Amino acid sequence: MIPTKEEMDAALEMRQGKELQKRFSQATVAICGLGGLGSNIAISLARAGIGKLILIDFDEVDVTNLHRQQYKACQVGIYKTEALAENLREIAPYIEVDTYNIKVDENNAQELLREADIICEAFDNAQAKAMLVNLVLEKMPDKYLVAGSGMAGMGSPNSIRTRKIMKHFYLCGDGVSDVADDIGLVSPRVMLCAAHQAHTVLRILANQFEV
Repeated sequence: MIPTKEEMDAALEMRQGKELQKRFSQATVAICGLGGLGSNIAISLARAGIGKLILIDFDEVDVTNLHRQQYKACQVGIYKTEALAENLREIAPYIEVDTYNIKVDENNAQELLREADIICEAFDNAQAKAMLVNLVLEKMPDKYLVAGSGMAGMGSPNSIRTRKIMKHFYLCGDGVSDVADDIGLVSPRVMLCAAHQAHTVLRILANQFEV
């Protein structure tokens, strides 16, 4: 039996406090890219009780995604936005989810992201990462941006960290490793970086900022 919304809200308030849970439930977070970073960020934020997620990706679930992304084998061939929304509603049935099966670019980013309080950059392409970061910093400077850089390979998990780059810009990862170097992506390390991004979102909403 699925718990009622009141039961789930009460459970979250018991764990996180009423005031903090209120902030989480009223927040809207956009996740750009739903691969290893984005799908794990979304799961963590849904479990924390974030009220609304905006999910943006143009790709479909592939069998090669299953070792590090939050999809099921039965979802191969389905749009990632649709598959992830389905999985999120199994975890947090009362979450609000907007999905966009589209590639983010300079022409549509502002419209897609206008409702977001916080934006998570979770692309796996360096050019796309740079485009989004530059666009948000230049054209949407009042929005918080949490980006990822460097989570590939078998390096120490302790090298994954969160840095405050600017007042509204945070960067998570080791800042060094690159999948293009044929190091490869390993699920736990990708999830570590995603956890840093998700936790940074929660800290921002809690008014607890990096120095």
